[in-house]
Amino acid sequence: MGSEQNMSRRGVLNVLLGGSLAALVAAAFYPVVRYLIPPRAPEATLSAVLAGKVSELQPNQGKIFKFGRNPGLLLRAPNGEFRAFVAVCTHLDCTVQYRPDWQIIWCACHNGRYDLNGINIGGPPPRPLTPLALNVMGDEIYVSPMG
Repeated sequence: MGSEQNMSRRGVLNVLLGGSLAALVAAAFYPVVRYLIPPRAPEATLSAVLAGKVSELQPNQGKIFKFGRNPGLLLRAPNGEFRAFVAVCTHLDCTVQYRPDWQIIWCACHNGRYDLNGINIGGPPPRPLTPLALNVMGDEIYVSPMG
């Protein structure tokens, strides 16, 4: 009977020591893990961004501008109408550009093609580009998210 009592005491002691060691290791590594994986911060919402000036874009020209964390594409169609899109290809997030010689929006990564309305017309892109709302104030062109 005394031997069984020692074994249970030894078992309890092993559990307590093992648990203490595990708690010590967790307490040491927790700050390291929190440092390596920072908390997610919400992205600031954009109300409007100056994309360019009317005078700097001739018909059938495009321009890349910064729109938050993404690039934006401002283009002036051959008919003189302005359009703006988030310049991120819907295939693999490459930056798209306006090709005046083909009069399309083009992604160089995998030859993705979009028409001047941002609709995918060729290549691997599965969805249209995200359009941006335009607001022309004098010579300045401001863009903002749709909605």
